[in-house]
Amino acid sequence: MSRLDSLIRRLRAQHACLATAADMMHTLSGPILELGLGNGRTYDHLRGLFPGRRIVVFEKYAPHDPMIGPGGADLILGDIRDTLPAAAPRLGAQVPLIHSDIGSGDQALNVRLADFLAGQLPGLLAPGGVLVSDLSLPGLDELALAPPASVAPGRYFLYRRR
Repeated sequence: MSRLDSLIRRLRAQHACLATAADMMHTLSGPILELGLGNGRTYDHLRGLFPGRRIVVFEKYAPHDPMIGPGGADLILGDIRDTLPAAAPRLGAQVPLIHSDIGSGDQALNVRLADFLAGQLPGLLAPGGVLVSDLSLPGLDELALAPPASVAPGRYFLYRRR
C-alpha cells in the first residue's frame, strides 16, 4: 500500500470514528479535547460537528498559521507529558469527547506515548464520554468499543467510559 493510500485509509477511519463518537456523546456537555493540532483539519471538523462547543487543543508547537486553531487558554502548548497532567485538575472528569491523534512513525515512542495516555485520559472522561485514538491504549480493554465496520481492525480505536 502506498503512503498516500495509507493516509486516505487513516483519514477515512478517523472521520468514521469521530462521527460514531459524536452520535454517542451528543447529549453530554463539557469541553472537547483535541490532542494534536497539526494543520487544524480535525479541529475544524470538530467545530463543524459541535458548533459553539469549547474545544481545548494540546499541541507541542505553536501553529504556523494562528487561524487554524483556538486562541488563548484553549490552545495549550508544550509536551503532552507535561501539559496534560497540569491541565487535568482544571478539566476534571467532565470531558465528553477526547480525540487523540499524536502517534508517529516511531513505534518505540508510540508505545511510551500510549502507556502515558492510557494512564491519563480515562480519568478525564465524563460518564458516557468517548475517546477516539490513533493509538491502541493498553489496559483499557474494558472500555474498548468496536470501531465502525468501515474501519480496518487496528487502524483507529474507540473507548467509552461506562
